[in-house]
Amino acid sequence: MEKYKSWSGLSKQLTDSLCDALKSRITFFLTRYHSVHDSYGRAAIRLDGKELVVFSWVEMYHQEADTSELWKVDRQRPYDEMVEELKPKWDADCTYSEMDFLDAALTFRNMSIKDALDSENYIIKILVILDKRIGKRTLDQIKTANEYLQYPPWVQQFYHLRLS
Repeated sequence: MEKYKSWSGLSKQLTDSLCDALKSRITFFLTRYHSVHDSYGRAAIRLDGKELVVFSWVEMYHQEADTSELWKVDRQRPYDEMVEELKPKWDADCTYSEMDFLDAALTFRNMSIKDALDSENYIIKILVILDKRIGKRTLDQIKTANEYLQYPPWVQQFYHLRLS
């Protein structure tokens, strides 16, 4: 994962990139439990103080349990293949940890809007749809294409926010 100096700096970058309509309503949250082994934590995206989506260290254990089940069946199978097979399940259930959120946020900072819109990472899709660099024509194209309606509900809610 790419390095970052501080959560407050990264949070400020994410907040500064929000479209004007949502700038005062969306907040990004991250905390670390330093007394817990490996300083696990949780991240969230909030609207008016209400958490719309949460990325928690607990989900990391669910990911490990899922890959462990596949590994029991085929111990020779590469880990990347198992993750690729499980990705649709994790996408549907939002089985992502705060580290997945951080990785997506750090990746998003260095992406073009076009690359972010084309990303298969739903967290990046959320960050880009909230971004102020998306113009009215692009929003109209997204709304007309209705492709976002195929995304899981936890992702769709952000599109509804921006497109309504």
